[in-house]
Amino acid sequence: MGIMKILKKLLIAMVMAAVPLAAVQAGPMDKPVAARKADMKLRAFYMGQLGGMAKGKIAYDAKVAQGAANSLLALTKLDGSKMWPMGSGNDKLGDMTRAKPEIWSTYPEVAGKGKAYKMAVENLAKAAGSGLDALKGAIGPVGKGCGGCHKPFREKKKK
Repeated sequence: MGIMKILKKLLIAMVMAAVPLAAVQAGPMDKPVAARKADMKLRAFYMGQLGGMAKGKIAYDAKVAQGAANSLLALTKLDGSKMWPMGSGNDKLGDMTRAKPEIWSTYPEVAGKGKAYKMAVENLAKAAGSGLDALKGAIGPVGKGCGGCHKPFREKKKK
């Protein structure tokens, strides 16, 4: 499946996931927050498949692994800039988001972490379908890339 077909399917899925939320909510930040949550859910879905294989919880399947990695790669190519408008952190929106306001006050740092994540996903996409050992070797940096933003810039879940 070509990258454009994957991008199209992912974009449709993100819009479909965001539409019901946007219909219920009315504020100017609702759509961007809903869109970025949908984006993160898609990333988590594909990482769950890959992580499950790497941990031995799911049987390794080269085709599934490659498809999941390609899907993650496609997500890195989307322009998500409008999903993160200034003022859409939890300091302004409360429980609607776990995004900390430091995302915007330290933006060059966030951008650098995003580039590192993208590079890790590119490497994962090259390796994922080449065998379980290749997947195991490439998935760690992707997880580290996720945590590179989530740890400093995302509020922990409330208990």
